[in-house]
Amino acid sequence: MPTAHSWTDVAAARGELVRAVADTRELIRFRARTVRRRGAAGRSLAVLLALSVAVAVVPAWAPGAGGGDEAFGVLLVLPSMLAGFLVLAVVSAVASGGGRELLARDHAVAFPVSPTTDHLGALVMAPLNIAWILQAWTLLGAGAYALGPGGLPYLLPATLLWIVAATALAQVVAWTTEAVRRGPRGAWIVRGLATALLVTAVSLQLSGRLTDVFDAMPTRHLLVSSVSMLDGFTWTWPVTIVLEVLLVVASVVVGIWPAHVASKRVPRDELRIESGSHPSRPDTRADVAMLVRIDRASIWRSVPMRRGLIVLAVGPGAIALAGGLTWSQIAVLPGLVASGGALLFGVNAWCLDGRGALWRESLPVPPSAVFAARSWVLAEWLLLGAVVTVVLASLRAGTPTGAETTAISCTLVVVVAQVVAVAMGWSGRRPFSVDMRSARATPAPPLVMVGYSTRLAVSTTLTGLVFSGLALVPEWWVSLVGTVPFLAWSTYRLLRAHRRWTDAPERARAVMTVAA
Repeated sequence: MPTAHSWTDVAAARGELVRAVADTRELIRFRARTVRRRGAAGRSLAVLLALSVAVAVVPAWAPGAGGGDEAFGVLLVLPSMLAGFLVLAVVSAVASGGGRELLARDHAVAFPVSPTTDHLGALVMAPLNIAWILQAWTLLGAGAYALGPGGLPYLLPATLLWIVAATALAQVVAWTTEAVRRGPRGAWIVRGLATALLVTAVSLQLSGRLTDVFDAMPTRHLLVSSVSMLDGFTWTWPVTIVLEVLLVVASVVVGIWPAHVASKRVPRDELRIESGSHPSRPDTRADVAMLVRIDRASIWRSVPMRRGLIVLAVGPGAIALAGGLTWSQIAVLPGLVASGGALLFGVNAWCLDGRGALWRESLPVPPSAVFAARSWVLAEWLLLGAVVTVVLASLRAGTPTGAETTAISCTLVVVVAQVVAVAMGWSGRRPFSVDMRSARATPAPPLVMVGYSTRLAVSTTLTGLVFSGLALVPEWWVSLVGTVPFLAWSTYRLLRAHRRWTDAPERARAVMTVAA
């Protein structure tokens, strides 16, 4: 019997794609209607769009844009920046298991959606990420400054299409990686490939050939075609635009296949944790110690938590190792890692309990012990990621002075205390019911996560810059003095979050929300 595809199979595939687009549209409308403060969300989106337009246009009229030496320097590195955006998009998508969920896994049991819908939803949700937004802003602003007003009509569309194409390509790689990871020995295959790629990238940087690799990528032709339009019309630029559009369409369509393959395979890592057997250990003497043990185990046995921390700790550390940062520059990294680690679960710390929050409330322990245990585990989680990053970055930084050692140590303590205080406050004020078992889940809705990540990134970066400056001061004790006001403010915020949690009505509201 012949097994070749018939015209009816093609029609069925076309019909599935149409239904997937319609389902994606309805799911987006559903998610939009679940926003608690629609007015605030609308204003946030308007501000985000206005900032995006300003970033993409205003630098073209900055002093020196389009003709100065600095603009020419930006023009030379722009192809590497375009290629770097693709690399970072791939790493982000792979670490999150294919993208962000438009429909939670528990809800998909009652309201199943096709893998094609899941794939399209992941593409729609990808830009709602502060890391993606900052990278896109950097590309748009650098391109506008490099070519000035004359080149803006040509480079801006090409850059926007490249951002979309890179995002779609990253989803293809992510779904393929997830399909391999769920196959036989897939976890070890993915780990081996990731290690090999990381070692290759570091070796290329140490040998001085990484720039040559980036320059050899097709992104250079994208820039050349835009620049050539400044001297008169040429068909190179329209052809480049058409090729980018075709790349976007092809990536979106091709990504459907690995998404279907991944959906038919069992998520082995997640199910191994959920179905595993963990023998009980002797009881501890203190209530807080027992609660810390429970919280620590629930976090480290979670696949998305463990995978996310590895990426956050190793990624910036490897980049710093390849770039050979100085100790004063390394002082900025702990804050970025800590803020990223809090976005894994800390901004909605009580969501980890889920339905178990009702059981936790029945334990004969005071609420203050529960709060102290969760805060302690979050602090050691953030501190571990930041320390790993600093250790990797220090391998090429040389021997630090006493002032630099003190500044780095104070930075670690300050940013961890700062992020823990902010995260525990947010967790009590705005709890959300989220299933964090999925490798693609986020602890809060996408728009809320954008706000959280922006505020954390700004505050921790400013703190890191302060201690980066203090590291240049010869006296080591200056950093200790600068630590006092930061710790005092973080302690005040943490105590305020503690009072909210120990208030019975507020605690009941948080528990019932996360257990819903």
